[in-house]
Amino acid sequence: MYWVTPRHLAGDDGALAERIGDTLTGLGWHMWPTSRHTLLYVSPDGLRGAEWILAAYPFELGGLSVAWQLSARPHAASAMTEWNAYFTAGVPYEALADLVVTLDAREVPDAGFEGPETVLNAVGAQGWIRDVDCPHTTAMDPGFSATVSLGLQPPLVQDADAHPDLMGWQAWAEPVLGAPYLWCASFSASVPHDLVAAFASSLASPVPVPRRTVPKSAEGRLNVVRRS
Repeated sequence: MYWVTPRHLAGDDGALAERIGDTLTGLGWHMWPTSRHTLLYVSPDGLRGAEWILAAYPFELGGLSVAWQLSARPHAASAMTEWNAYFTAGVPYEALADLVVTLDAREVPDAGFEGPETVLNAVGAQGWIRDVDCPHTTAMDPGFSATVSLGLQPPLVQDADAHPDLMGWQAWAEPVLGAPYLWCASFSASVPHDLVAAFASSLASPVPVPRRTVPKSAEGRLNVVRRS
């Protein structure tokens, strides 16, 4: 077992489905398999959902298959979700788990009153720096290998707001400039900024994380704090 930093380059140890599934069931969410060979988790109040959708191969972000989709709806019987968030394989499971716990704790999953600055402040408190050209929308880790940015919502990302040119948060890791992405995440326009901040803050945390395997593309940029 290796304890490594930075977290955003540590990968998911091949355990993204199991770790997030354990987190959800530990919170009391109900799970059942679907006919699409996915695993659907629903919160006890029916307002929040999480689905392991890698087998269904819905679409890609940055050339990587989406693995988890989080969603919230205004009431349990609603067929339409208010917002969605998507995560590819390779995303550090600690960051996604912290987001799930924060989402579960909210009384109203689609209510948020914080502005976009809360996301940038969250990563700034962990030492990330704002982009000189886009200081109000974009921040990067000091090694310039991961980014969070508020930009145009990708075409296949779904949101209850049907207006064109919606702005949503995106995050990604690129261990080597120009090389394939390690992971990507996309939040639709209506995801409350403080939920995005919970994910981003955990992503930028300097606390070492345990891994049995590390991504090949990040080996030269990871620091092994200790072995056990």
